[in-house]
Amino acid sequence: MDFEPYRGELVAYCYRMLGSYHEAEDLVQETMLRAWKARDRYDPARASVRTWLYRIATNVRLTALEGRTRRPLPSGLGAPSDDPGTPLTPALDIPWLQPFPDARFDVEVRADMRLALVAAMQVLPPRQRAVLVLREVLEFTAAEVAGQLGTTAAAVNSALQRARAALAEVGGVEEVSEPDDAGARAVLQRYVRAFEAADVPALVRLLTDEAVLEMPPVPLWFRGSRDYGLFMERVFAMRGTGWGMRHLTANGQPALAAYAPEPGGRHRLHTLQVFTVTGGRVAHNVVFADPHVFEAFDLPRQISSDEFRRPR
Repeated sequence: MDFEPYRGELVAYCYRMLGSYHEAEDLVQETMLRAWKARDRYDPARASVRTWLYRIATNVRLTALEGRTRRPLPSGLGAPSDDPGTPLTPALDIPWLQPFPDARFDVEVRADMRLALVAAMQVLPPRQRAVLVLREVLEFTAAEVAGQLGTTAAAVNSALQRARAALAEVGGVEEVSEPDDAGARAVLQRYVRAFEAADVPALVRLLTDEAVLEMPPVPLWFRGSRDYGLFMERVFAMRGTGWGMRHLTANGQPALAAYAPEPGGRHRLHTLQVFTVTGGRVAHNVVFADPHVFEAFDLPRQISSDEFRRPR
């Protein structure tokens, strides 16, 4: 019995529930191990292999979530900062939401995984999260989900209604431009040129008036193009000019890897930035500075200046 064809979609499923790519990989490995040990008890008359695997994965995930706090972004913990000069002290005791490395998976696997939605789902109780994803993303029937959760179809439908209502209250999960959208690509190209030139006025012109900038594991965040620009002035004053940027995608959104200049003509990986582009402007930038996040994207830690001069 071959379970490998289902690995990618199971990782995406567990990520939506957990908000951590590394934990999702671990839970899928546990799911595969349990499925292999129980393979002799699998009954094809009762469920497909895919449905059976999701039942095992759901049980593994619900057990893993017992007693855990949600994985937030800084904007989910309080009001924005009004001081772009605030000390950048990381809060390493908070299990921050992590981005998802798109390049490792098929396009179909990455649907409905934008950061704002995954962050909003973290406020739901674990079983409601499972119902929402199994029903609305993976399109299992209410009866199939009931079997996976050991409950009734009526209970599944009730949990789905509550999950939808809770997400509507959270807000901030509107549709965003996809990475292959021509308008989004053009905005990111202009953003890269402005960032590499340390041209703060040009960066600000690419922002919406209420643009949000946040930087886990630093717990503070900023709202508004003015404070965004003031913070970027601080960054360039501290780290200098001549940055290099690499395009990638995360959570089905356009993203950039930012490399800060170093003496000797090399650049060191500084942050991974995930963008929300709406109406031809950057509305949200989540800047990840955790080296553990970089590992999931297989990003080189250092790059020569020549690599950024090559045509892109």
